[in-house]
Amino acid sequence: MSDESAEPVAIPHTELPADTLKNVIEAFVLREGTDYGATEYSLEQKVAHVMQQLQRREAQIVFDPNTESVSIVVNPQSAR
Repeated sequence: MSDESAEPVAIPHTELPADTLKNVIEAFVLREGTDYGATEYSLEQKVAHVMQQLQRREAQIVFDPNTESVSIVVNPQSAR
């Protein structure tokens, strides 16, 4: 067993089947409990917002082989 950690791997959202992509986004939205301010959004609306961020490359899906988990992170270039 190696003590070295593997680097997280970016997964293009276009490479995932539609159902898998939706499940990843829904899990992220539910896990994050994102606060959208005074306006309440449905799960479907939140999923659509995240999908738009992925399409605009403002966010990306990342697989961490160390924890065997998937997350969505904001791209550093879009946070400027």
